[in-house]
Amino acid sequence: MANKEILLVADVFANEKDISKEIIFQAIESALEAATIKRYDNPIKARVAINRQTGEYTTYRRWLIVDANPDINGDVEHPSWQILLEVAHIDNPDAQVGDFAEEEIESVEFCRIAAQTAKQVIIQKVREAERRKIVEAYQDRVGELVTGIVKRIEKGSVYLDLGGHVEAYIAREDMIPKEPVRMGDRVRGYLKAVRSEPRGPQLFVSRTAAELLIALFRLEVPEVGEGMVGIMGAARDPGSRAKIAVKTNDPRLDPVGACVGMRGSRVQAISNELAGERVDIILWNPNEAQFVINAMSPAEIQSIVVDEDKHSMDVAVTTDSLSQAIGRGGQNVRLASELTGWELNILDASKVDKNQDEITAKARKEFMELLDVDEEIADVLVDVGLTNIEEIAYIPVDEMLEIEGFDEELVEALRSRAKDALLIKAIASEEQIETSQPSDDLLTLDGMDDKLAHEMAAKGIVTRDDLAELAIDDILGFTGMTEERAGKLIMKARESWFAENMG
Repeated sequence: MANKEILLVADVFANEKDISKEIIFQAIESALEAATIKRYDNPIKARVAINRQTGEYTTYRRWLIVDANPDINGDVEHPSWQILLEVAHIDNPDAQVGDFAEEEIESVEFCRIAAQTAKQVIIQKVREAERRKIVEAYQDRVGELVTGIVKRIEKGSVYLDLGGHVEAYIAREDMIPKEPVRMGDRVRGYLKAVRSEPRGPQLFVSRTAAELLIALFRLEVPEVGEGMVGIMGAARDPGSRAKIAVKTNDPRLDPVGACVGMRGSRVQAISNELAGERVDIILWNPNEAQFVINAMSPAEIQSIVVDEDKHSMDVAVTTDSLSQAIGRGGQNVRLASELTGWELNILDASKVDKNQDEITAKARKEFMELLDVDEEIADVLVDVGLTNIEEIAYIPVDEMLEIEGFDEELVEALRSRAKDALLIKAIASEEQIETSQPSDDLLTLDGMDDKLAHEMAAKGIVTRDDLAELAIDDILGFTGMTEERAGKLIMKARESWFAENMG
Protein backbone atom coordinates (compact mmCIF):
# COMPACT_ATOMS: atom_id res chain seq x y z
CA MET A 1 0.00 0.00 0.00
CA ALA A 2 2.78 2.39 0.96
CA ASN A 3 4.47 1.68 -2.36
CA LYS A 4 1.35 2.72 -4.27
CA GLU A 5 1.05 5.86 -2.16
CA ILE A 6 4.57 6.88 -3.11
CA LEU A 7 3.80 6.42 -6.81
CA LEU A 8 0.52 8.31 -6.35
CA VAL A 9 2.26 11.25 -4.61
CA ALA A 10 4.84 11.41 -7.40
CA ASP A 11 2.12 11.39 -10.08
CA VAL A 12 -0.02 14.07 -8.39
CA PHE A 13 2.81 16.51 -7.68
CA ALA A 14 4.41 16.01 -11.09
CA ASN A 15 1.12 16.69 -12.88
CA GLU A 16 -0.02 19.62 -10.70
CA LYS A 17 3.32 21.40 -10.62
CA ASP A 18 4.43 20.34 -14.12
CA ILE A 19 7.84 19.11 -12.97
CA SER A 20 9.59 15.78 -13.48
CA LYS A 21 8.78 12.76 -11.30
CA GLU A 22 12.49 12.33 -10.60
CA ILE A 23 12.50 15.52 -8.53
CA ILE A 24 9.52 14.23 -6.49
CA PHE A 25 11.18 10.86 -5.91
CA GLN A 26 14.35 12.60 -4.73
CA ALA A 27 12.29 14.73 -2.37
CA ILE A 28 10.56 11.66 -0.89
CA GLU A 29 13.92 9.93 -0.50
CA SER A 30 15.25 12.98 1.39
CA ALA A 31 12.19 12.97 3.65
CA LEU A 32 12.50 9.25 4.43
CA GLU A 33 16.20 9.72 5.15
CA ALA A 34 15.32 12.50 7.63
CA ALA A 35 12.69 10.29 9.28
CA THR A 36 15.21 7.45 9.54
CA ILE A 37 17.85 9.65 11.19
CA LYS A 38 15.30 10.82 13.80
CA ARG A 39 14.98 7.24 15.13
CA TYR A 40 18.54 7.34 16.44
CA ASP A 41 19.76 9.18 19.54
CA ASN A 42 23.13 9.96 17.96
CA PRO A 43 23.34 11.60 14.53
CA ILE A 44 23.85 9.11 11.71
CA LYS A 45 23.86 9.22 7.93
CA ALA A 46 21.28 7.34 5.90
CA ARG A 47 20.33 6.74 2.29
CA VAL A 48 16.97 5.70 0.89
CA ALA A 49 16.62 4.28 -2.62
CA ILE A 50 13.14 4.15 -4.18
CA ASN A 51 12.38 1.89 -7.14
CA ARG A 52 10.87 4.27 -9.71
CA GLN A 53 8.63 1.54 -11.22
CA THR A 54 7.28 -0.27 -8.16
CA GLY A 55 7.57 2.35 -5.42
CA GLU A 56 9.44 -0.09 -3.16
CA TYR A 57 12.29 1.43 -1.19
CA THR A 58 15.36 0.25 0.71
CA THR A 59 17.16 2.10 3.51
CA TYR A 60 20.90 2.02 4.18
CA ARG A 61 22.91 3.31 7.10
CA ARG A 62 26.09 5.00 5.90
CA TRP A 63 29.56 5.58 7.34
CA LEU A 64 32.05 7.97 5.78
CA ILE A 65 35.41 6.28 5.27
CA VAL A 66 38.26 8.30 6.87
CA ASP A 67 41.91 7.94 7.85
CA ALA A 68 42.84 7.46 11.49
CA ASN A 69 42.97 10.72 13.49
CA PRO A 70 46.29 10.90 15.45
CA ASP A 71 44.80 13.54 17.78
CA ILE A 72 42.36 11.01 19.22
CA ASN A 73 44.60 7.94 19.47
CA GLY A 74 44.05 6.85 15.87
CA ASP A 75 40.29 6.59 16.23
CA VAL A 76 37.49 8.46 14.42
CA GLU A 77 36.00 11.72 15.65
CA HIS A 78 32.34 10.78 14.95
CA PRO A 79 31.90 7.00 15.42
CA SER A 80 28.16 7.15 14.61
CA TRP A 81 28.79 8.10 10.98
CA GLN A 82 32.54 7.64 10.37
CA ILE A 83 34.61 4.46 9.89
CA LEU A 84 38.34 3.84 9.56
CA LEU A 85 39.67 2.86 6.14
CA GLU A 86 41.28 -0.31 7.53
CA VAL A 87 37.93 -1.43 9.01
CA ALA A 88 36.09 -0.70 5.76
CA HIS A 89 38.64 -2.84 3.89
CA ILE A 90 37.38 -5.94 5.80
CA ASP A 91 34.14 -5.92 3.78
CA ASN A 92 35.34 -4.00 0.73
CA PRO A 93 39.04 -4.17 -0.18
CA ASP A 94 38.51 -1.52 -2.90
CA ALA A 95 37.17 1.10 -0.48
CA GLN A 96 38.89 4.51 -0.44
CA VAL A 97 38.89 7.53 1.86
CA GLY A 98 35.85 9.69 1.01
CA ASP A 99 33.69 6.74 -0.02
CA PHE A 100 30.78 5.45 2.05
CA ALA A 101 30.37 2.05 3.69
CA GLU A 102 26.70 1.00 3.76
CA GLU A 103 24.57 -1.48 5.64
CA GLU A 104 20.91 -2.17 4.92
CA ILE A 105 18.60 -1.40 7.86
CA GLU A 106 14.87 -1.51 8.52
CA SER A 107 13.02 1.17 6.59
CA VAL A 108 10.60 3.54 8.23
CA GLU A 109 7.00 3.15 7.12
CA PHE A 110 5.63 5.64 4.59
CA CYS A 111 2.60 6.32 6.75
CA ARG A 112 0.78 9.59 7.41
CA ILE A 113 3.49 10.76 9.82
CA ALA A 114 6.26 9.95 7.35
CA ALA A 115 4.26 11.61 4.59
CA GLN A 116 3.82 14.70 6.74
CA THR A 117 7.56 14.74 7.40
CA ALA A 118 8.12 14.46 3.67
CA LYS A 119 5.64 17.20 2.84
CA GLN A 120 7.87 20.17 3.65
CA VAL A 121 10.84 18.64 1.86
CA ILE A 122 8.71 17.91 -1.19
CA ILE A 123 7.24 21.43 -1.19
CA GLN A 124 10.74 22.94 -0.93
CA LYS A 125 12.05 20.76 -3.74
CA VAL A 126 9.03 21.61 -5.87
CA ARG A 127 9.51 25.32 -5.18
CA GLU A 128 13.18 25.11 -6.15
CA ALA A 129 12.28 23.24 -9.33
CA GLU A 130 9.61 25.80 -10.20
CA ARG A 131 12.03 28.71 -9.67
CA ARG A 132 14.67 26.94 -11.74
CA LYS A 133 12.11 26.37 -14.47
CA ILE A 134 11.16 30.07 -14.49
CA VAL A 135 14.80 31.10 -14.88
CA GLU A 136 15.28 28.65 -17.74
CA ALA A 137 12.13 29.93 -19.47
CA TYR A 138 12.98 33.62 -19.17
CA GLN A 139 16.79 33.85 -19.28
CA ASP A 140 16.72 34.05 -23.09
CA ARG A 141 14.06 36.78 -22.96
CA VAL A 142 16.21 39.43 -21.24
CA GLY A 143 15.82 42.62 -23.26
CA GLU A 144 12.21 41.94 -24.20
CA LEU A 145 8.96 43.57 -23.16
CA VAL A 146 6.88 41.75 -20.57
CA THR A 147 3.33 42.51 -19.48
CA GLY A 148 1.71 41.57 -16.18
CA ILE A 149 -1.02 42.38 -13.70
CA VAL A 150 -0.09 44.30 -10.55
CA LYS A 151 -0.24 41.65 -7.81
CA ARG A 152 0.97 43.70 -4.86
CA ILE A 153 2.70 46.97 -4.04
CA GLU A 154 5.30 47.21 -1.26
CA LYS A 155 6.92 50.56 -0.35
CA GLY A 156 6.74 51.80 -3.93
CA SER A 157 8.00 48.54 -5.44
CA VAL A 158 5.61 46.53 -7.62
CA TYR A 159 5.16 42.78 -8.09
CA LEU A 160 3.65 41.68 -11.40
CA ASP A 161 1.82 38.44 -12.14
CA LEU A 162 3.00 37.39 -15.62
CA GLY A 163 0.71 34.34 -15.63
CA GLY A 164 1.58 30.69 -15.13
CA HIS A 165 2.59 31.32 -11.50
CA VAL A 166 5.41 33.58 -12.74
CA GLU A 167 6.11 36.76 -10.79
CA ALA A 168 8.25 39.75 -11.81
CA TYR A 169 9.58 42.55 -9.64
CA ILE A 170 9.86 46.28 -10.39
CA ALA A 171 12.00 48.06 -7.80
CA ARG A 172 10.94 51.51 -6.64
CA GLU A 173 13.83 53.15 -8.50
CA ASP A 174 12.72 51.36 -11.69
CA MET A 175 9.19 52.77 -11.48
CA ILE A 176 8.29 56.02 -13.25
CA PRO A 177 8.15 58.72 -10.55
CA LYS A 178 4.63 59.65 -9.39
CA GLU A 179 3.05 57.16 -11.81
CA PRO A 180 -0.34 56.07 -10.39
CA VAL A 181 -0.32 52.25 -10.14
CA ARG A 182 -3.10 50.25 -8.49
CA MET A 183 -3.76 46.60 -7.77
CA GLY A 184 -5.09 44.85 -10.87
CA ASP A 185 -3.55 47.34 -13.34
CA ARG A 186 -1.95 45.91 -16.45
CA VAL A 187 1.67 47.12 -16.59
CA ARG A 188 4.31 46.69 -19.28
CA GLY A 189 8.05 46.79 -18.61
CA TYR A 190 11.50 45.96 -19.89
CA LEU A 191 12.97 42.67 -18.63
CA LYS A 192 16.46 43.79 -17.61
CA ALA A 193 17.72 40.79 -15.62
CA VAL A 194 16.96 37.17 -14.70
CA ARG A 195 18.76 35.83 -11.65
CA SER A 196 18.59 32.40 -10.05
CA GLU A 197 18.21 33.05 -6.32
CA PRO A 198 16.94 30.74 -3.55
CA ARG A 199 14.51 33.38 -2.29
CA GLY A 200 12.99 36.64 -3.42
CA PRO A 201 12.32 37.84 -6.96
CA GLN A 202 14.06 36.34 -9.97
CA LEU A 203 12.72 38.43 -12.85
CA PHE A 204 13.68 42.10 -12.66
CA VAL A 205 11.71 44.57 -14.76
CA SER A 206 12.26 48.29 -15.39
CA ARG A 207 9.88 51.08 -16.37
CA THR A 208 12.65 53.71 -16.44
CA ALA A 209 15.24 52.10 -18.76
CA ALA A 210 15.92 53.79 -22.10
CA GLU A 211 15.64 50.31 -23.62
CA LEU A 212 11.93 50.28 -22.73
CA LEU A 213 11.38 53.30 -24.98
CA ILE A 214 13.25 51.60 -27.83
CA ALA A 215 11.27 48.37 -27.37
CA LEU A 216 7.96 50.29 -27.43
CA PHE A 217 8.92 51.95 -30.72
CA ARG A 218 9.75 48.51 -32.17
CA LEU A 219 6.32 47.33 -31.08
CA GLU A 220 4.32 50.41 -32.11
CA VAL A 221 6.11 51.36 -35.36
CA PRO A 222 6.06 48.56 -37.97
CA GLU A 223 8.88 50.23 -39.97
CA VAL A 224 11.17 49.90 -36.93
CA GLY A 225 10.22 46.27 -36.38
CA GLU A 226 10.90 45.50 -40.04
CA GLY A 227 14.29 47.27 -40.01
CA MET A 228 13.32 50.04 -42.43
CA VAL A 229 13.88 52.58 -39.64
CA GLY A 230 16.85 52.16 -37.30
CA ILE A 231 16.98 53.40 -33.70
CA MET A 232 20.42 54.79 -32.91
CA GLY A 233 19.95 55.56 -29.22
CA ALA A 234 17.62 56.93 -26.58
CA ALA A 235 17.77 59.02 -23.42
CA ARG A 236 15.05 59.45 -20.80
CA ASP A 237 14.02 61.54 -17.86
CA PRO A 238 11.36 58.99 -16.84
CA GLY A 239 7.80 60.30 -16.77
CA SER A 240 8.84 63.75 -17.98
CA ARG A 241 10.73 63.80 -21.26
CA ALA A 242 12.75 61.60 -23.60
CA LYS A 243 14.75 61.83 -26.81
CA ILE A 244 15.18 59.02 -29.32
CA ALA A 245 17.45 59.12 -32.39
CA VAL A 246 16.26 57.46 -35.60
CA LYS A 247 17.60 57.01 -39.12
CA THR A 248 16.15 55.56 -42.29
CA ASN A 249 17.46 52.46 -44.02
CA ASP A 250 15.20 53.24 -46.99
CA PRO A 251 15.85 56.61 -48.72
CA ARG A 252 12.18 56.82 -49.70
CA LEU A 253 11.06 56.81 -46.07
CA ASP A 254 10.87 59.69 -43.59
CA PRO A 255 11.98 58.06 -40.30
CA VAL A 256 10.67 60.84 -38.05
CA GLY A 257 7.27 60.88 -39.77
CA ALA A 258 7.02 57.08 -39.54
CA CYS A 259 7.67 57.20 -35.78
CA VAL A 260 5.27 60.08 -35.19
CA GLY A 261 2.45 58.39 -37.09
CA MET A 262 -0.75 59.83 -38.50
CA ARG A 263 -1.60 62.91 -36.42
CA GLY A 264 0.94 61.76 -33.86
CA SER A 265 -0.95 58.55 -33.09
CA ARG A 266 2.10 56.29 -32.73
CA VAL A 267 4.22 58.51 -30.54
CA GLN A 268 1.14 59.41 -28.50
CA ALA A 269 0.44 55.75 -27.78
CA ILE A 270 4.02 55.35 -26.53
CA SER A 271 3.74 58.54 -24.45
CA ASN A 272 0.53 57.22 -22.85
CA GLU A 273 2.28 53.94 -22.03
CA LEU A 274 5.01 55.94 -20.21
CA ALA A 275 2.68 58.01 -18.00
CA GLY A 276 2.56 60.97 -20.37
CA GLU A 277 6.32 61.18 -21.00
CA ARG A 278 7.00 63.66 -23.82
CA VAL A 279 9.10 62.05 -26.55
CA ASP A 280 11.28 64.05 -28.96
CA ILE A 281 12.10 62.11 -32.13
CA ILE A 282 15.54 63.18 -33.35
CA LEU A 283 16.95 62.60 -36.84
CA TRP A 284 20.32 60.90 -36.46
CA ASN A 285 23.22 62.23 -38.53
CA PRO A 286 26.68 60.71 -39.09
CA ASN A 287 28.12 64.22 -38.69
CA GLU A 288 28.35 64.49 -34.91
CA ALA A 289 28.05 68.28 -34.81
CA GLN A 290 24.87 68.12 -36.92
CA PHE A 291 23.58 65.30 -34.71
CA VAL A 292 24.06 67.55 -31.66
CA ILE A 293 22.20 70.37 -33.42
CA ASN A 294 19.31 67.98 -34.09
CA ALA A 295 19.40 66.63 -30.53
CA MET A 296 19.21 70.14 -29.04
CA SER A 297 15.85 70.64 -30.77
CA PRO A 298 13.72 72.72 -30.39
CA ALA A 299 16.49 75.21 -29.50
CA GLU A 300 18.16 76.97 -32.43
CA ILE A 301 21.96 76.67 -32.51
CA GLN A 302 24.10 79.58 -33.67
CA SER A 303 27.50 77.87 -33.65
CA ILE A 304 29.37 74.85 -32.33
CA VAL A 305 33.02 74.49 -31.33
CA VAL A 306 34.21 70.87 -31.08
CA ASP A 307 36.95 69.77 -28.66
CA GLU A 308 37.94 66.25 -29.73
CA ASP A 309 40.42 65.79 -26.86
CA LYS A 310 37.84 66.49 -24.14
CA HIS A 311 35.01 64.98 -26.24
CA SER A 312 32.97 68.09 -25.63
CA MET A 313 31.22 70.77 -27.67
CA ASP A 314 30.61 74.43 -26.88
CA VAL A 315 27.12 75.12 -28.21
CA ALA A 316 26.24 78.78 -28.74
CA VAL A 317 22.56 79.81 -28.83
CA THR A 318 20.83 83.18 -28.96
CA THR A 319 20.03 84.88 -25.66
CA ASP A 320 16.29 84.41 -26.30
CA SER A 321 16.56 80.64 -26.68
CA LEU A 322 19.14 80.09 -23.94
CA SER A 323 16.62 78.86 -21.38
CA GLN A 324 14.96 76.64 -24.00
CA ALA A 325 18.30 75.06 -24.92
CA ILE A 326 19.14 74.31 -21.31
CA GLY A 327 15.61 73.19 -20.41
CA ARG A 328 13.97 73.08 -17.01
CA GLY A 329 16.58 71.98 -14.51
CA GLY A 330 19.03 71.41 -17.38
CA GLN A 331 16.80 68.65 -18.77
CA ASN A 332 17.11 69.40 -22.49
CA VAL A 333 20.89 69.67 -22.59
CA ARG A 334 21.28 66.68 -20.26
CA LEU A 335 19.17 64.43 -22.50
CA ALA A 336 20.92 65.71 -25.64
CA SER A 337 24.30 64.99 -24.04
CA GLU A 338 23.24 61.47 -23.03
CA LEU A 339 21.79 60.78 -26.48
CA THR A 340 24.82 61.99 -28.46
CA GLY A 341 27.53 60.89 -26.04
CA TRP A 342 29.15 64.37 -26.05
CA GLU A 343 29.61 66.72 -23.13
CA LEU A 344 27.67 69.84 -24.16
CA ASN A 345 28.36 73.32 -22.82
CA ILE A 346 25.62 75.84 -23.58
CA LEU A 347 26.86 79.38 -24.20
CA ASP A 348 25.17 82.71 -24.90
CA ALA A 349 25.98 83.51 -28.55
CA SER A 350 26.19 87.26 -27.89
CA LYS A 351 28.86 86.70 -25.23
CA VAL A 352 30.64 84.19 -27.45
CA ASP A 353 30.73 86.72 -30.28
CA LYS A 354 32.05 89.36 -27.90
CA ASN A 355 34.72 87.00 -26.58
CA GLN A 356 35.58 85.98 -30.13
CA ASP A 357 35.96 89.60 -31.16
CA GLU A 358 38.30 90.15 -28.22
CA ILE A 359 40.34 87.07 -29.14
CA THR A 360 40.51 88.17 -32.77
CA ALA A 361 41.59 91.70 -31.87
CA LYS A 362 44.23 90.38 -29.47
CA ALA A 363 45.57 87.94 -32.08
CA ARG A 364 45.68 90.65 -34.78
CA LYS A 365 47.64 92.97 -32.47
CA GLU A 366 50.03 90.17 -31.45
CA PHE A 367 50.72 89.23 -35.06
CA MET A 368 51.42 92.84 -36.08
CA GLU A 369 53.77 93.45 -33.13
CA LEU A 370 55.61 90.15 -32.83
CA LEU A 371 55.72 89.10 -36.48
CA ASP A 372 56.29 92.63 -37.84
CA VAL A 373 53.54 92.32 -40.46
CA ASP A 374 50.96 94.82 -41.67
CA GLU A 375 47.26 94.72 -40.81
CA GLU A 376 46.33 93.01 -44.08
CA ILE A 377 48.49 89.92 -43.43
CA ALA A 378 47.43 89.86 -39.77
CA ASP A 379 43.76 89.79 -40.89
CA VAL A 380 44.45 86.92 -43.28
CA LEU A 381 46.07 84.89 -40.48
CA VAL A 382 43.10 85.55 -38.19
CA ASP A 383 40.57 84.75 -40.93
CA VAL A 384 42.05 81.27 -41.47
CA GLY A 385 41.63 80.50 -37.75
CA LEU A 386 45.11 81.20 -36.36
CA THR A 387 44.97 82.86 -32.94
CA ASN A 388 48.53 82.87 -31.56
CA ILE A 389 52.15 82.77 -32.64
CA GLU A 390 52.61 79.22 -31.25
CA GLU A 391 50.31 77.95 -34.00
CA ILE A 392 52.25 79.85 -36.68
CA ALA A 393 55.59 78.56 -35.38
CA TYR A 394 54.61 74.91 -35.53
CA ILE A 395 51.86 74.63 -38.15
CA PRO A 396 52.94 72.42 -41.10
CA VAL A 397 54.40 74.40 -44.00
CA ASP A 398 51.99 72.71 -46.45
CA GLU A 399 49.00 74.09 -44.56
CA MET A 400 50.44 77.60 -44.52
CA LEU A 401 51.09 77.43 -48.28
CA GLU A 402 47.40 76.69 -48.87
CA ILE A 403 46.58 80.23 -47.70
CA GLU A 404 45.83 82.36 -50.75
CA GLY A 405 48.67 84.78 -51.57
CA PHE A 406 51.25 83.05 -49.34
CA ASP A 407 54.46 81.75 -50.93
CA GLU A 408 57.35 79.77 -49.45
CA GLU A 409 59.43 82.88 -48.73
CA LEU A 410 56.63 84.54 -46.74
CA VAL A 411 55.75 81.34 -44.89
CA GLU A 412 59.36 80.72 -43.83
CA ALA A 413 59.75 84.34 -42.74
CA LEU A 414 56.58 84.16 -40.61
CA ARG A 415 57.58 80.83 -39.03
CA SER A 416 61.09 82.11 -38.27
CA ARG A 417 59.80 85.32 -36.67
CA ALA A 418 57.23 83.34 -34.65
CA LYS A 419 59.91 81.00 -33.27
CA ASP A 420 62.16 83.96 -32.39
CA ALA A 421 59.26 85.64 -30.59
CA LEU A 422 58.52 82.45 -28.62
CA LEU A 423 62.17 82.18 -27.61
CA ILE A 424 62.25 85.80 -26.38
CA LYS A 425 59.00 85.22 -24.41
CA ALA A 426 60.43 82.05 -22.82
CA ILE A 427 63.63 83.85 -21.73
CA ALA A 428 61.61 86.75 -20.34
CA SER A 429 59.33 84.34 -18.50
CA GLU A 430 62.28 82.52 -16.92
CA GLU A 431 63.75 85.84 -15.78
CA GLN A 432 60.42 86.88 -14.34
CA ILE A 433 60.10 83.58 -12.47
CA GLU A 434 63.60 84.00 -11.03
CA THR A 435 62.95 87.58 -9.89
CA SER A 436 59.38 87.10 -8.68
CA GLN A 437 59.17 86.59 -4.94
CA PRO A 438 56.25 84.61 -3.52
CA SER A 439 55.09 85.41 0.01
CA ASP A 440 56.15 83.24 2.94
CA ASP A 441 52.59 81.98 3.49
CA LEU A 442 52.52 80.67 -0.13
CA LEU A 443 55.98 79.09 0.17
CA THR A 444 55.03 77.25 3.39
CA LEU A 445 51.67 75.96 2.07
CA ASP A 446 51.33 72.17 2.34
CA GLY A 447 51.96 70.59 -1.08
CA MET A 448 53.80 73.66 -2.43
CA ASP A 449 57.41 73.58 -3.64
CA ASP A 450 59.83 76.46 -4.24
CA LYS A 451 59.83 76.21 -8.04
CA LEU A 452 56.03 76.15 -8.29
CA ALA A 453 55.69 79.06 -5.84
CA HIS A 454 58.05 81.22 -7.94
CA GLU A 455 56.28 80.16 -11.15
CA MET A 456 52.95 81.19 -9.63
CA ALA A 457 54.39 84.47 -8.35
CA ALA A 458 55.52 85.28 -11.89
CA LYS A 459 51.88 84.97 -12.95
CA GLY A 460 50.69 87.26 -10.19
CA ILE A 461 49.78 84.56 -7.65
CA VAL A 462 51.92 85.88 -4.81
CA THR A 463 50.01 85.12 -1.60
CA ARG A 464 47.98 82.26 -0.18
CA ASP A 465 44.80 84.34 -0.63
CA ASP A 466 45.64 84.88 -4.30
CA LEU A 467 45.67 81.11 -4.76
CA ALA A 468 42.52 80.59 -2.68
CA GLU A 469 40.50 82.80 -5.04
CA LEU A 470 41.29 80.65 -8.09
CA ALA A 471 39.57 77.61 -9.60
CA ILE A 472 41.30 74.34 -10.51
CA ASP A 473 41.33 75.17 -14.23
CA ASP A 474 43.15 78.44 -13.49
CA ILE A 475 46.30 76.67 -12.29
CA LEU A 476 46.37 73.52 -14.42
CA GLY A 477 48.84 75.16 -16.82
CA PHE A 478 51.67 75.21 -14.28
CA THR A 479 54.55 72.74 -14.56
CA GLY A 480 53.68 69.22 -13.32
CA MET A 481 50.20 70.26 -12.17
CA THR A 482 47.34 67.70 -12.07
CA GLU A 483 43.67 68.21 -11.24
CA GLU A 484 44.10 66.33 -7.96
CA ARG A 485 47.12 68.40 -6.87
CA ALA A 486 45.45 71.65 -7.96
CA GLY A 487 42.35 70.83 -5.92
CA LYS A 488 44.38 70.02 -2.80
CA LEU A 489 46.48 73.20 -3.06
CA ILE A 490 43.42 75.43 -3.44
CA MET A 491 41.61 73.76 -0.53
CA LYS A 492 44.72 74.16 1.65
CA ALA A 493 44.90 77.83 0.69
CA ARG A 494 41.24 78.27 1.70
CA GLU A 495 41.63 76.68 5.13
CA SER A 496 42.31 80.08 6.71
CA TRP A 497 38.98 81.33 5.30
CA PHE A 498 37.11 78.45 6.92
CA ALA A 499 38.90 79.03 10.21
CA GLU A 500 37.85 82.70 10.18
CA ASN A 501 34.22 81.78 9.45
CA MET A 502 34.20 79.21 12.25
CA GLY A 503 35.60 81.84 14.59
